[in-house]
Amino acid sequence: MHDMGVRSEHAHLAGMASIGLGVAAWATSLEVEPGLGLDRADRWGLFVGEWAPTFFGLGLALSHYEQQDGTLNAPVHEIREQQQKKVG
Repeated sequence: MHDMGVRSEHAHLAGMASIGLGVAAWATSLEVEPGLGLDRADRWGLFVGEWAPTFFGLGLALSHYEQQDGTLNAPVHEIREQQQKKVG
């Protein structure tokens, strides 16, 4: 993933977004599907809420890789230049 340009910050932002999306899915399910009750809304919220730990775990793994690679604090354009030098 790191070689494709995905950084730890991207995964952490996706984790934060999925927390908000889980709350939004829960609230939306309550409003859009009123006859199905709270149980249905809870299932939607939990389903989306399970994404957050996955994204945070990916972010942590990418962060460790970036620390070993020496690219943790490097801007994206510097990383791309390093990759082009390795290839070319």
